[in-house]
Amino acid sequence: MNRAPDLTTAAWRKSSYSDGGGTNCLEVADGHPGMVPVRDSKRSDGPILVFGASPWGSFLAGVKDESPAHISG
Repeated sequence: MNRAPDLTTAAWRKSSYSDGGGTNCLEVADGHPGMVPVRDSKRSDGPILVFGASPWGSFLAGVKDESPAHISG
């Protein structure tokens, strides 16, 4: 059985690509080996998604890939 990480004292950080306004950002919490907790910066008290490190890396690679196949879906 997988256990959710204790995120009560997590240090959340916004993307370096944030517009600085705090309205369109995801935040991630570092320091959880093998997993990446993610939340909406506008709802810090809202739900948290926890991704495995490998699937998160694949997601980031896909987001960074600007090929037409990824953009058009």
